[in-house]
Amino acid sequence: MSGHSKWSTIKRKKEKTDSQRAKIFTKVGREIAVAVREGGPDPASNAKLKDVVAKAKANNVPNENIERIIKKAAGETGGANYENIVYEGYGPSGVAVIVEALTDNRNRTAGEMRHYFDKYGGNLGQSGCVSFLFARQGVLLVEDEGVDEDALMETALEAGAVDFLHQNGVFDIRTEPNNDFGAVREALESAGYGFLSAEIEYVPGTMTALTSEDDVKNMTKLLDMFDDNDDVQAVWHNWEDG
Repeated sequence: MSGHSKWSTIKRKKEKTDSQRAKIFTKVGREIAVAVREGGPDPASNAKLKDVVAKAKANNVPNENIERIIKKAAGETGGANYENIVYEGYGPSGVAVIVEALTDNRNRTAGEMRHYFDKYGGNLGQSGCVSFLFARQGVLLVEDEGVDEDALMETALEAGAVDFLHQNGVFDIRTEPNNDFGAVREALESAGYGFLSAEIEYVPGTMTALTSEDDVKNMTKLLDMFDDNDDVQAVWHNWEDG
């Protein structure tokens, strides 16, 4: 559901069709359900659930949907046993790719990931093969229309943000990938700010350009395949024109 360059992803998100939005709701719903089963239905005492609810709201999941998923998950004693798996690999011409998945069948999902990479000019690698190229950071994006930059920056930095950027009509606020993320997000929410995106991401340290038209087509198709897979929760990459 995410990637880099981040602004390209957000523009793409804004243009989602109804069917694509339904896929997003399904994926975020699965994350909410897993968080409830692991830590309970109260966001006040379940930090992971609180983070996922914020992510859901940034993806325009209606509040009633969120509440319904939480209640359903809280009342379930059985159901699918999902595990979180991170896959790493290379796309066309060495683009680094990280895929986060929630799956109830790791063999099925691993086979699908390997097939996607192979089909579109890349390869699935071992754990750690590309993650060293990324840094884990909390990333909060706020559209700049009608927003006082100084006031937003002051609120974010006082709450613990470590970086503040303004580009392409978006304020990009960075935090450490720990409790600081939740603290900054809550401070901004309390001040009345909404988010285009709010989650802990894999942020690439360097970007890779694709000059071949075939590579661009294959990378685009690879990302589309990930987007269409229900097990895939998020995709991070260092394609600079992604």
